Amino acid sequence: MAEDDLSEIRSAVRALCARYPGEYWRGLEPNTYPAAFVEELTRAGWLAALIPEDYGGAGLSLTAASVVLEEINRSGGNSGACHAQMYVMGTILRFGTQAQKERYLPPIARGELRLQAFAVTEPTAGSDTASITTTATKIDGGYRIRGQKLWTSRAEHSELMLLLARTTPLDEVQKRTDGLSTFVVDMRAAGGRIQIRPIATMMNHAATEVFFDDLEIPDDALLGEAGNGFRQILVGWNAERILIAAECIGDGRWFIDKAAAYARDRVVFGRPIGANQGVQFPIAKAYAAVEAADLMRYRAAHLYDAGEAIGAEANLAKYLASEAAWEAANACLDAHGGFGFAVEYDIERKFRETRLYTVAPISNNLVLAHLGQYVLGLPRSY
Repeated sequence: MAEDDLSEIRSAVRALCARYPGEYWRGLEPNTYPAAFVEELTRAGWLAALIPEDYGGAGLSLTAASVVLEEINRSGGNSGACHAQMYVMGTILRFGTQAQKERYLPPIARGELRLQAFAVTEPTAGSDTASITTTATKIDGGYRIRGQKLWTSRAEHSELMLLLARTTPLDEVQKRTDGLSTFVVDMRAAGGRIQIRPIATMMNHAATEVFFDDLEIPDDALLGEAGNGFRQILVGWNAERILIAAECIGDGRWFIDKAAAYARDRVVFGRPIGANQGVQFPIAKAYAAVEAADLMRYRAAHLYDAGEAIGAEANLAKYLASEAAWEAANACLDAHGGFGFAVEYDIERKFRETRLYTVAPISNNLVLAHLGQYVLGLPRSY
């Protein structure tokens, strides 16, 4: 996509975000969902960015979609409230049947359905996805779901859920990642068979744990081929890592802009604090890290849009951007001193929000393990 087109997207998203300043986000603390913001973002079509135009979406590239989330965070907002509807689209678009796409994508694009719940992680499995114990047992006309998911953000604010469950027992498969399947679950039809419990957290992501009590879903809820679910969600994970990287780039630039402005204006001992290398250099170093991470974000996004294999690039983008954003957060907080802890400056809120991404959606240590083993050919560490 041409840079001019990206500039138009940036301007439009910034204009929307300007109607939701820091006071709005502070008023939602600690765990109130930003419903008004998400509704307006949906009406403007931004959450349908990756849905093809034939289904009523914007038909944008992942590169363009990443700019939307970057600008939300750079404007001081928190796109974690709604980003799942973008990154699960890769899996839906690549593996969904024509009937599934026709059923779900147009109402999602119109804002009539929300696909914000991505149910993969479990309490005992964590990052070891092959060890999940939620089962989907075949029954006449469908599947019966039993189990529990953890950190399924926005489940209370979603009508649809992308669910990963085991359809073949672990001891009956050749590879641990075999025998998993993905499903599009219509939560409106679940009745009391899905229980959702909110989890209070240090950042406002509407986190929940979800329990499935003999939930029966139809055959046509299965996405793609049974047993191929792990490979299917990898597509979504790669998109997720790139989009998270863009959010971190937005956070990093927000922190740097905030820190630089304060360091220029704040006068102590007769001169601006930005004249002191102890203040200036950390901000400049963080700026360099964010700009370098941004290049990897674009490289990974362009490769994704071209249909290339991007496991290494997507992980690199997420790693570099999350580390750069965290570096920028610390530089910003240090520059502001005590004022950085004052709620009205929004730094402490953004500080908490950006800290998440060195841990989720994948720990940066696991990213390093992936690079070591699959890129550098080093011995397996786990």
